[in-house]
Order: sequence, then structure tokens, then C-alpha cells
Amino acid sequence: MHVAILGNGIAGTTVARHLRKRDPDVRITLISGESTYHYSRPALMYIYMGHLRYQDTKPYEDHFWSDNRIALKRGWVTRIDTAGRTLHFEDGGSMAWDRLVLATGSQPNRFGWPGQDLDRVHGLYSLQHLVSLERMTPQLQHAVIVGGGLIGIELAEMLHTRHIPVTMLVRERSYWDNVLPAEEAQMVSRAIHAEGIDLRLQTELSAIHDDGHGGAGAVSTSQGDRIPCQFVGLTAGVRPNLKAVEGSGIETARGILVDWQLRTSADGVFAAGDCAELRTPEGERNVIQQVWYTGRFQGEVCAENVLGGTQDYVKRTWFNSAKFLDIEYQVYGDVPNLPHDGQHNLYWEHESGRKSLRIVHDGHTVLGFNLMGIRYRHDVCERWIEAGASIDDVLPKLGDANFDPEFHARHEGQIRAALFEQLEATR
Repeated sequence: MHVAILGNGIAGTTVARHLRKRDPDVRITLISGESTYHYSRPALMYIYMGHLRYQDTKPYEDHFWSDNRIALKRGWVTRIDTAGRTLHFEDGGSMAWDRLVLATGSQPNRFGWPGQDLDRVHGLYSLQHLVSLERMTPQLQHAVIVGGGLIGIELAEMLHTRHIPVTMLVRERSYWDNVLPAEEAQMVSRAIHAEGIDLRLQTELSAIHDDGHGGAGAVSTSQGDRIPCQFVGLTAGVRPNLKAVEGSGIETARGILVDWQLRTSADGVFAAGDCAELRTPEGERNVIQQVWYTGRFQGEVCAENVLGGTQDYVKRTWFNSAKFLDIEYQVYGDVPNLPHDGQHNLYWEHESGRKSLRIVHDGHTVLGFNLMGIRYRHDVCERWIEAGASIDDVLPKLGDANFDPEFHARHEGQIRAALFEQLEATR
């Protein structure tokens, strides 16, 4: 049996590795138009900033793939023939398959802005984006970044380290406050301003203007401002990359529609990772999970089912992490920007305004943790949430979760006192 996997990100490579673990004889081909080898996408910023080389971002040595008899194919797929079980490539070639896994990832959102297709206008999602940004950097006198979120702040920090002035256009009242609770969003906003980055809140992009040579020369905003620039970074979120499945007959909505065994509407075709949209019962919103660890878990389930299994994908305790300039961020479990009915928040913030801890609970059970500038152990937080630990049991044990380096200042005593006082005030 030949399994073709389209996409060599974390989902696609996990499928390939687990197929080989389960079956020594299955033929595996891992396909990507972007890169020959799997690399860590979040590390793109560190290549640009000079902290890493491209080869340092590859989790596996190049010989790993041949050692494990996983063939690598570099090429862009232009058409999927599900009836004939054939992939057609941009260079005119084709490839037959018995099972196909779609792990095509995400692509930056574009909202039909005038000028969005000009040169020097793109997001930060691929190696090609990184190469383009590196090539244009010597000519950049000013850059504009459109949208908040994690990629936006990464791109701002990258350009800032090259001493390129940056303006950020963010439609929210505080940075990423559609995801972060108000206090944390305001903390990130303060950090951005403190770095000298021009953060313009409640401001949207209206148009990108041609410099007269087919490239970005300025933007105009919803506030009526015109900002000269030579690069526009589009970081207003991402959406599933569906380009390869267009015309294939495979059912899509926001993403490639799959059941909870990651099977698409086409026989023998599966999807996993950022591009997959999990069907839910009528009346509920379908699930798209676009973070690293969910792509890995889906890849493991997908490999099992490609080989004839019937394993359901089970959503794990939510986790994400990032860095806002020098403020590390972690979230475990359910921490909405606005509390849901029946939820209560305990919140502590350090006097520096650059560290905080938020615990969400329902009056008894701990539901989630939000940390800024403090690191907690993943296994401890996950265990507390999955075991339904009570807030009264967790607060005295917060020190068990602390994962900061040995000589970093610790604040558990101050945190416990503040949170216990808040908890008692609500009872």
C-alpha cells in the first residue's frame, strides 16, 4: 500500500513517522512544495534574528527520512483525482496513491484589501516569506503590520531587531483582547509601546498603495491616516489552506471536513492538522484546532486509521505558549477573554506590570491557568485540570507547578495570599 502525505508540517510528519512505527512495509511519500525537509515553523523568526540557522530548525537529521524509508517529494500539487487516486503536480508529473493524507496547514487571511497583491505584501508563514523578507530588508525604511495575534508580534519583533521602524494596526482596544483577558492584553500593549513600536489600537487597514513600481508604498487606515512604508505584513489570522483540494470534490467548509476518525468525504482520503475541520452534531460549531500539539495528536490518530484502525480523535486539555517581546505566555485549559456563565477569575499581577497569573474556576473546580512572565509545568497544570482539582487544593500547591529557572525570583507566597483573599471575598 502506498500512502501519500501532502504537507510536511507537524501533522504530516507525525503521520509518516507513526505509519512507519506501525507498519514496516507500507510505502510512504511525504510531499511539500515549500521545503524538502520538515522544519520548525515557529523558528522562522529566530533565523531572521540571527539566533538560529535554517539547519538548526530541523528536528531530524536529513538522513532520518531515508533511514526510515520515508520518501520525500518536492513539488506543488495542482489537482487531486480522487476517482483515479492520482496526484497531479505543477511540473506536469503525477503520482498514484492508495491512501492520501491531506496536511496542507494554514495560510494568512486576506480580506480583499485594495493593494493586497502588490509586491512586498505578505504574511510570515513559509520559508518563501522569510526569503522574501530577508531580500527586501536593506531597502526598508518603515514597515506596517496589519493585525494582532502571535504572528503579528513576532514579525514586529523581527523587524525591530533590524532597527526598522514598525507601525502595527490592531482593530481591538488592547493587543489580542479577543483572546486574552483585559489585564493581560493591556500588559502586552504596554510592552509593545515600551519597545518604541508604534501600536495603533482600534485602527484597521483601508488600502495599500502602489509605489508606482508595483510594490507597497504606503497604507491608509480607518482613522484617515496615510503611512508611508515599503513592506506590509498581513498577520490578521490564518485560515485552512484549501488550494490543493479545489475541484477535487472533497467536501470543505472553513476547512477540509472530516469525521472524528479524520476521514474526509472521499474514500481513502484523510486530513489532519490546521487544514482539518472536525464535524460536530448539528447546531454546534465545527472544530478547527490550529496549534502545534493538536497537529501532532491528530497525526498519531490519522496514522492508526490509515492502516485500518477506528480510533477517534479526542480533544486534549487546551495549551498554547508564545512570547510577546520578552514576556513569556502560557495558557492551560479554558481561559476565555470574557468569563463564561458560572466561571470565576482569580488574578494576580506583579507590581512591575510584566508578570501575572490568572486561575479560572467554577466555584470549586479549577478550569484553566493563564501565565505572563512566569512559567508553570505543563504536566502539573494539565493534571490538575483533568483531575478536576479543587481551587482550595491547588492554591497551596502552586509552587509545585513553577518551572522558572533556579535563580529567578519566585512569587508564590505573594500570589497565594492575594488569590486566597480574592477567593474568600466571593464566598
